[in-house]
Amino acid sequence: MTDFILNAQARTDLGKGASRRLRHAASIPAVVYGGDKEAQSLTIVAKEITKLFENEAAFSHVIELNVDGVKQNVIIKAMQRHPAKQFIMHADFVRVVAGQKLTAVVPVHFINEEAPVKKGGEISHVISEIEVSCEAKDLPEFIEVDLANAEVGTIIHLSDLKAPKGVEFVALAHGDDKAVANVHAPRVAPEAEGAAE
Repeated sequence: MTDFILNAQARTDLGKGASRRLRHAASIPAVVYGGDKEAQSLTIVAKEITKLFENEAAFSHVIELNVDGVKQNVIIKAMQRHPAKQFIMHADFVRVVAGQKLTAVVPVHFINEEAPVKKGGEISHVISEIEVSCEAKDLPEFIEVDLANAEVGTIIHLSDLKAPKGVEFVALAHGDDKAVANVHAPRVAPEAEGAAE
């Protein structure tokens, strides 16, 4: 298992202007909260956080956050990116407390997608991530969706997925059985496609 470590410094200079100055200095503002401690404002070197989150698994793993030499386990709660340039502008982390449930968003991995395609279907991914609730030790890296037996006309819902041990799908717990993917017949006939070109 990869160890995810991120170094940060406590930040006292707050406000929009301070955040702008930070970004100009190749750092980003962040905050960590939760557990039995107060929220703390942080500064993280932009290059370091960008490198960490290039690895998709970092979004669904416990991260060791080292703030001025004090280590704490956290998960990413939210991340704000620049709308056009996609660089990270702000990050929210929540502290992980042993034995306490947390909610996190984990990516969806679709497997055996060629099976329904061979039957003449097209696949639409409706969602690419799922919010889960579990203890930190049970946090899955991703949720797998197997399309091997999907027929044309099939809609796969959250309730069709097998949640890993100790993991609950938040939407399902609230009675929202979201569609995850659907297999449909091709929308455009191949001849019509050729004519359009």
